[in-house]
Amino acid sequence: MKKLVFVLLILALVLPSAVMAQDVSPYPEWTGYDEFIKEIKSTTDFAERAKMMHQAEDMLMETGALLPIYYYNDLYMQSSKVDGIYSSLFATKYFYYATKEGDNTLKINLSSEPDHLDPALNSSVDGACLAANSFSGLYAYNADGELAPQLAEGYEISEDGLTYTFTLKDGLKWSDGSDLTAEDFVYSWKRASDPKTAADYSYMFDVIAGWDEAQEGNLDAMQVSAPDAKTIVVTLKSPCAYMLDLVAFPTYFPVKQSVVEAAPDWETNPGSWAQEAGFVSNGAYTLESWNHDESMVYVKNPYWYDADNVSIERIEYMLSADDTAIYAAYRAGDLDFADTVPTDEIQTLIDTQDPEFHIVDELGTYYVIFNVKSHLFDGKTAEQANAMRKAFGLLVDRQYIIDTVGQTGQKIATSFLPAGMADGNGGIFKDAAAWDYPVDDGYYGTEVDVDGAIELLKFAGYEFDDNGMLSADTPISFEYLTNATSGHVAIAECIQQDLAAVGIEMTIRSIDWNVFLNERKDGNFDIARNGWIADFNDPINMLEMWTTNSGNNDAQFGRY
Repeated sequence: MKKLVFVLLILALVLPSAVMAQDVSPYPEWTGYDEFIKEIKSTTDFAERAKMMHQAEDMLMETGALLPIYYYNDLYMQSSKVDGIYSSLFATKYFYYATKEGDNTLKINLSSEPDHLDPALNSSVDGACLAANSFSGLYAYNADGELAPQLAEGYEISEDGLTYTFTLKDGLKWSDGSDLTAEDFVYSWKRASDPKTAADYSYMFDVIAGWDEAQEGNLDAMQVSAPDAKTIVVTLKSPCAYMLDLVAFPTYFPVKQSVVEAAPDWETNPGSWAQEAGFVSNGAYTLESWNHDESMVYVKNPYWYDADNVSIERIEYMLSADDTAIYAAYRAGDLDFADTVPTDEIQTLIDTQDPEFHIVDELGTYYVIFNVKSHLFDGKTAEQANAMRKAFGLLVDRQYIIDTVGQTGQKIATSFLPAGMADGNGGIFKDAAAWDYPVDDGYYGTEVDVDGAIELLKFAGYEFDDNGMLSADTPISFEYLTNATSGHVAIAECIQQDLAAVGIEMTIRSIDWNVFLNERKDGNFDIARNGWIADFNDPINMLEMWTTNSGNNDAQFGRY
């Protein structure tokens, strides 16, 4: 970090004052990043690919637009009467093989009102959990965290690694009892790729040959077909090490065309078919009732391919973001599973070794996201805007956040990609022995660096008094956006306090979850809380999401 400050100071000395005074853009140049991600995805040399992904993370972190706080783990409460629930490294909870002593109804809380139940449109963790339990794909993760066939009997791959042929199980049905066929997958994959659908995860299909043409409106160019009712053939642009992970992801789940297109406004509101209870799905459960912002009830789907092994007949969801109320409901016996715990209860649960309190591994990063188009950076060069964002990062005490809010042994995040992620070439991405990469120091150190932050802010044009406080002549103020859960608000308050130490004024705005998701996606914020749980164990998942046209590009890179 000292090296970074030194370089920026040199830049400040050598840049002519006339250049500094020009009407310059604060935006990071992003065309190069977009092209580099395409190159990474097309290479067939997996060792070189891993090196290139390190370079891509360098490009991403150099913007300062992602401020990593800690690497995730997950916590939840689960009744001792319940067994068989499991969670993947990607935070998806699976309930369909659960059992409950003396009862066949499971009562749970995942979050508040979900944003989307259409698996093609969802981009939230809670939505992925709902999708995984009410829809099924070709493959899924089992209780051991391994990929296993779900609707697929199996697959074959061509010698060149480009063509996958999936064979479906016999007798697959939709929840209305009609036949589910290979053609349903073809329709669903093309629909999710269609720009008119506006799926955040459309880019997950860009491994398929012809996807680029589909983005221009020619969906028939996508090389996925159904030669018969049980066979899906898909041809890729280049070999893909994570193809089975993709077909296990909710965006690849099938939806029934006749149901989707029966909605009166399906062409202008693609998810409208799944905005009320009673829609057709193909998973272990179907949505029977939905009292918006209060509750949902899912019931067992008798047509699911493995229904004989489902013992829970009914799942009742409490929709709430009030973790104090959720915890009270759990302690009162009104919930069997709660996916959140109030911050002020965590240490007691750890100290008492409560057997119903669980901490599990996850592959992801909690971070703060900067909107690079925020007016906060008006009048700055791209280098100055980067320096401002990095300065904020040097002021945040990550360990304090972990000790006082997280409390479950999270590790300080010094970059965006989490520790432990595979490299796509048989190794670990951040294995210092394998890569010439700053694994120990990362992009941010583990200690607060007030002096370094002040020097960066001075480079960006801000003045400070002799006590290290921001001058009233060059104030900094902004709004921090978060959803209204106690832990997220508490983290915001920690950051607010850290920035105030040098005179930066930050106000906190907390809003409902589904509103928050859309405000952040639409770029209606200065700085916001964020988190990303990997969708599969390959770095490209956490790099391709920042391309200009990605629906998950909350930083607004390239959208100038």
